[in-house]
Amino acid sequence: MRNGVIACSLLALSFTLTSCDSSPGSRQSGAAAEDARWSDATIRQLREAIARRAAHGLDRMRFDAPESDADQAALTQSALRYAAALARGASDPAKLNSIYSVPRPNPNLKAGLAEALAKGKVGDWLDSLAPQDDNYRALSKAYLALRKANDAPVAAIPDAGKPVESGATDPRIPAIARQLVASDYLDGASARGERYDPAMVKAVQRMQTDYGIKPDGVIGSDALEILNLSDADRARAIAVAMERLRWLDRNPPATRVDVNLASARLAYWRDGKLADTRKVVVGKPETETPQLGSPIYRLVANPSWTVPRSIQNKEIAGKGAGYLRRNNMTWKDGWIVQQPGPKNSLGLVKFDMQNEHQIYLHDTPAKPLFDEVQRQRSHGCVRIEDALGFAAMLANDEGISAEWEKARATGKESFVPLPKAIPVRLTYQTVLFDEAGEPVIRADPYGWNDGVSTALGFPANEGHRLRPSGSDVGP
Repeated sequence: MRNGVIACSLLALSFTLTSCDSSPGSRQSGAAAEDARWSDATIRQLREAIARRAAHGLDRMRFDAPESDADQAALTQSALRYAAALARGASDPAKLNSIYSVPRPNPNLKAGLAEALAKGKVGDWLDSLAPQDDNYRALSKAYLALRKANDAPVAAIPDAGKPVESGATDPRIPAIARQLVASDYLDGASARGERYDPAMVKAVQRMQTDYGIKPDGVIGSDALEILNLSDADRARAIAVAMERLRWLDRNPPATRVDVNLASARLAYWRDGKLADTRKVVVGKPETETPQLGSPIYRLVANPSWTVPRSIQNKEIAGKGAGYLRRNNMTWKDGWIVQQPGPKNSLGLVKFDMQNEHQIYLHDTPAKPLFDEVQRQRSHGCVRIEDALGFAAMLANDEGISAEWEKARATGKESFVPLPKAIPVRLTYQTVLFDEAGEPVIRADPYGWNDGVSTALGFPANEGHRLRPSGSDVGP
């Protein structure tokens, strides 16, 4: 999925073979796989496929396969382990994350292997298991081009020892500008020449603020550390991006909403076509929005908001009756409830979702947050830019515009069920694509890439962490 710079869609723990195929049918096919015999030709195909695993960013993992047919069971186990890595990921997101419910692929690998052995097409079968879309192929191509780099950081932007100050001319400025553009801090039209101009200074100051560095606009060692990505850094990020894509269903619902938590962008797909993209605000690093698969089942016009205990105790405790009056809040059955209206933290529309974590999409009165580059600012829910416009779009597409407008006009909290729930996937992807289809490395705001990269065999990553500020009391 590409529309400007948006997230690719939509996000050392070993897999047990039973986790991939646990149904009675799969156990029967497992017996068939064990009965199928490995030949010299199929063994060669398996070993050649494993030798090509760098195309999937799996070259730091071992998938040993015996060289002869003496140990049929070991060959089968090796093939199934590599097949699972390609088909569902080499790591388990449910173990890497405290919450993960995005639907995952669940092919019957044992049956597939049995059929591939019978046809003598093990190599073709393995090649078919990874994602086949253009984004995955672009990531694979980029990874292969970068993997020649060793683990030692090679600075793309050398640290000459002397900081770059406003107005200075420096040969490193074009490289710095390119990374600022890639990270959305600088407009591409502003990146010209070797002079450190005011537009670049402002971009660097915004970046410094987001990372908890003194926002003086001076490009010193700290700023260069954030901007600098060695080939090894890029390869690591791209390998993680491929792994996250392997976690996702190969055939997602044709009508759905995908939210990339890392880039804070929403993509609305209708009947298999990208219908809309827009900015969102998601959870800040200490209150991360979880990776969920959770459908929208109704629109709520003029919503009220029952303040969660965590926000009530941390953000509102001790504010007093005056604060509650100013924010249209009242006590009800031991809870603080904010009444419908323009000051409501949910804005004028809530997109109710079915999940046990009280995560949903909604409007917000805090519009300036959409102008931030790093929009990890909420308490966990997802705020949508021009949420009323998005609600009108969904209502029109679902044939309920009249009901929706009537509900809005009441000025009271009103519920409009969708004829059919719309699936939502909240995923996490730090590699985006530019207009030319080239992968662009962005920030890892929650630090969630670390666990994935370690599972893939990469060394731990150390560096500056995003520290966005400016959140409010809203969910």
